Amino acid sequence: MSRWEPNARGRLSEAALELYTERGFDETTVAEIAERAGLTERTFFRHFADKREVLFGGQDLLSSAITEAVAAAPADADPMATAIAAIQAAGAQIPALPAWQRQRRAVIAANPGLQERELRKMAVLGGELADALRTAGASEAVATLCARVAVTVFGIAFDRWLDGSSTRELSHVTAEVYAELRAAVSAGGVVPDGERAGDPG
Repeated sequence: MSRWEPNARGRLSEAALELYTERGFDETTVAEIAERAGLTERTFFRHFADKREVLFGGQDLLSSAITEAVAAAPADADPMATAIAAIQAAGAQIPALPAWQRQRRAVIAANPGLQERELRKMAVLGGELADALRTAGASEAVATLCARVAVTVFGIAFDRWLDGSSTRELSHVTAEVYAELRAAVSAGGVVPDGERAGDPG
């Protein structure tokens, strides 16, 4: 076998996802993934720490994108707008491969352990976003709230992007979902300061 292995990471990812779909994640071995890709186990471990990383690799890129986006925001920027911009920047790191992502989602949905790992991944990103907002000057409560809302918006946008109900780029779908949220909040009515329930009119 040639030492030059073109697109080895991509070939391994495709082979792994095929096998996870056919046999199940737990039943698939690294040796089988490497064989399906026409590569060696050694090559697999040059690209992935373990077979789970095929599904969850790249989190460092998302984290870096979030931190950099928040740091680059103007000092007087609205924290919620900053949070959405940061989560859009993270989304931009995700390869525009909806078919692969749909297959990945199906594999995760079929395995409780992978579902837990996916939830943990999103929780970590939300925590990192909140930390970045606090560093930028937001209060504890505001940073936490904005981060959680932004992660929820992203989750809805990601599902919509994969379902094909929107053909736009993920960042645009995220903006659409956020606009819908703002419209819903506005329609529900935001009580101005000094006019809250129980305050004299």
